[in-house]
Amino acid sequence: MKVFRKIVIMTIILSVCGMAFAGCSKNEVKDDGIIKEGTIEKDGNVILKQLAFVYKENTIAISDIADDQKMESMLGKADEIKSHTYSQDDGRNMDQLNGKTEKQYQYPGLVIKTLDIAENNEPLIFQIEITDPNYPTVRNIKVGDTFEKLQEAYPEGTLLGGELTDQEDDFRYEPVNYVDVMTFHIKDKKVESIQIYTMID
Repeated sequence: MKVFRKIVIMTIILSVCGMAFAGCSKNEVKDDGIIKEGTIEKDGNVILKQLAFVYKENTIAISDIADDQKMESMLGKADEIKSHTYSQDDGRNMDQLNGKTEKQYQYPGLVIKTLDIAENNEPLIFQIEITDPNYPTVRNIKVGDTFEKLQEAYPEGTLLGGELTDQEDDFRYEPVNYVDVMTFHIKDKKVESIQIYTMID
């Protein structure tokens, strides 16, 4: 009887420990519904999915693969598309990109740049600049929002000037890889523009 009781007690203890361990290892969703970097398992790079904006039902992130057809399907026809193929004598001093083609898609209040540096030379989005409130970030911050709202949505961010003043400043959200960055330009204590970019080697 004593042996049976010990087995039951040990089984209960092991079960409780197992549940506690499983609970610790589970991914967490914050109460506000925002997915933070690395807390939800899903396809693709979770960090990069935070460096994105939303237009209609499309989420467009830095390092997404996007050719002319995909850009038009997500955002409509661009007002203008500029193209430049890097070479040794183009005066840009970007020798590491020689032979690569950069494209710039211009929409009202939005500029997206791609570069054919992904696998199989597919075009990858490496820079996004937003100056229109129609393109909110995935945490629902848009041009014209107050600095207070921005700070609530991106508590991990840093104000480069240290503290908010009446002067212009930048608020930077920089995930742990130090390569992909989102910068909010602040003017009159409001978001004036949003720039999302990845460093190109």
